[in-house]
Amino acid sequence: MQTLSVDLGDRSYPIYIGEGLLSQPELLLNHITGRQVLVVSNETVAPIYLAKIRESLSGLQYSEVILPDGEQHKSLEVLSAIYDKLLEDKHNRTTTLVALGGGVIGDMTGYAAASYQRGVNFIQIPTTLLSQVDSSVGGKTGVNHPLGKNMIGAFHQPQCVIADTNTLTTLPQRELSAGIAEVIKYGLICDADFYQWLEQHIEELLACNQTKLAEAIYRSCENKAKVVASDEREAGIRAILNLGHTFGHAIETAQ
Repeated sequence: MQTLSVDLGDRSYPIYIGEGLLSQPELLLNHITGRQVLVVSNETVAPIYLAKIRESLSGLQYSEVILPDGEQHKSLEVLSAIYDKLLEDKHNRTTTLVALGGGVIGDMTGYAAASYQRGVNFIQIPTTLLSQVDSSVGGKTGVNHPLGKNMIGAFHQPQCVIADTNTLTTLPQRELSAGIAEVIKYGLICDADFYQWLEQHIEELLACNQTKLAEAIYRSCENKAKVVASDEREAGIRAILNLGHTFGHAIETAQ
């Protein structure tokens, strides 16, 4: 396992990267301060990994919400299911939300945590390469609106990020390739040595080599953490992380 830190003063937090981390419950439990926890996942990820998380949290007041899968469900209407469960099960301000899934689940869970009772803790367990190297790190949370993508949200940092590379073995090749494209971004914008490393190892990454993927995730998160630490709320240099996103979102909207 490798560990690095996002340095934000009293909001700093660790990123754990490696194989089999979902089988190490202490990583999760060490960052839960209260007795209540709500896990949010989706219909694709939950059947594969939720049982292991549920077992790790068996000693706590446990709740879970399973949302539909897909970017089209990143909405205020679907977000309400998280609030409904929190209120039904009487979660208080000491609760911790756990996001188990890709970027949509992470963004929505983070926003629910930022807004429930004016802010509670949450933990990111990203299960896609794209979310492990991008959306789970940096505290951007939110939902889409028919008139704008990610226009409703908040900056709310997690307590930790747990990136288990074993979850990448169940990704469709298209999803793995999308994550690698995001990895390449870091080489383009701020790390020429990393870009050269990627050129040398791209075939191994595409073949889901665990060791090479862990290294790529670490170096990507290391680069993003530096940018976030210098510009947490995207007042300047952090905008460089949006390389390609604006065009990509425009293409998504036009399709």
